[in-house]
Amino acid sequence: MKLFLRDHLSFITLYIITMICLPIVIHLLDDFRNHFAYFIFLAIILLAILLLFRYFRRKKMYAHLNEKGLDADNLLIHHPQAPVEKAYANQLQLIQSLFLSKEDEQKASLHEQQLMISQTVHQMKTPLSVIQLLIQTNQLKEPSLFEEWQKVKKESDKVNISLDQLLTYSRSSQLLADLKIESISLKSIVQEVANDLKDYFIEMEVYPKSTIEENIIIYSDRKWLGVVIHQLLSNAAKYGEKKSFVFIRYENGQLWIKNKGKGIPESEINRVFELFYTGTKGRIQGEATGIGLYLVKKILSTLHHPYKLTSRHNETIFMIDFSGSMDGYQMR
Repeated sequence: MKLFLRDHLSFITLYIITMICLPIVIHLLDDFRNHFAYFIFLAIILLAILLLFRYFRRKKMYAHLNEKGLDADNLLIHHPQAPVEKAYANQLQLIQSLFLSKEDEQKASLHEQQLMISQTVHQMKTPLSVIQLLIQTNQLKEPSLFEEWQKVKKESDKVNISLDQLLTYSRSSQLLADLKIESISLKSIVQEVANDLKDYFIEMEVYPKSTIEENIIIYSDRKWLGVVIHQLLSNAAKYGEKKSFVFIRYENGQLWIKNKGKGIPESEINRVFELFYTGTKGRIQGEATGIGLYLVKKILSTLHHPYKLTSRHNETIFMIDFSGSMDGYQMR
């Protein structure tokens, strides 16, 4: 009530002046009935002056209310004047303080989750490494059970890939803070990833074939770009046609990864980048987690590398464009 009265004090004053004082003054000077039009004119002028005064006193608040894109930089009103504008500014400040405190709580909770996931994954990696070592040892000791141990190894590899994806997903929330843009030999990073996936390629009977030249240098983050290429090559092996090749080439500032096999339905091309979306092939094979291509999209978007996924005529092609900015530089 107090704020309401303070905000309408000017209207109350105008009413008293216009409806009481002004008619009395006009009547004392001359008969009020002879100057009714003059009274109306003065009342309108006083109202216009009041509205103009109120507008300039609340100009910042009106502009703030009409603002469409608010962020941390323009959320508050600086140096408010009118009482209602001051009250509005105080409420905004309280809202900002509330959001900041919630943001701090969320960051702390996210940090705890990341630590828990990281610790859990590393704890699981140790026994998994022992299992993989036992598989290799028993394959040599018991050749007659080689195929059975190979099945165990395949399932073990799936667990290992899923753990790596989970760890990468957990760390991706701090992607911006972890970026280090530098010059990278594209061929070397593709070779490193291909070597890491060598056993997986052999197991899936799909083989990488790269035509990237030694002198191709790009500018990106080595670690996160490696995660992207690892995901794309593992997908190409997982869904590729048996005894086929994954072709990797670089042309006009663009990296192309192509594999043969049952393609992605056109209706799913955009959805495969959504978190936890596995698609038709993922549901049929039961191996997809719906995390991999989401991470690819998130990382490439953060690195500002445009990308495109196409799939037709039993061929799936993923293109990454390094031609922007300083990317795609070729050593002479």
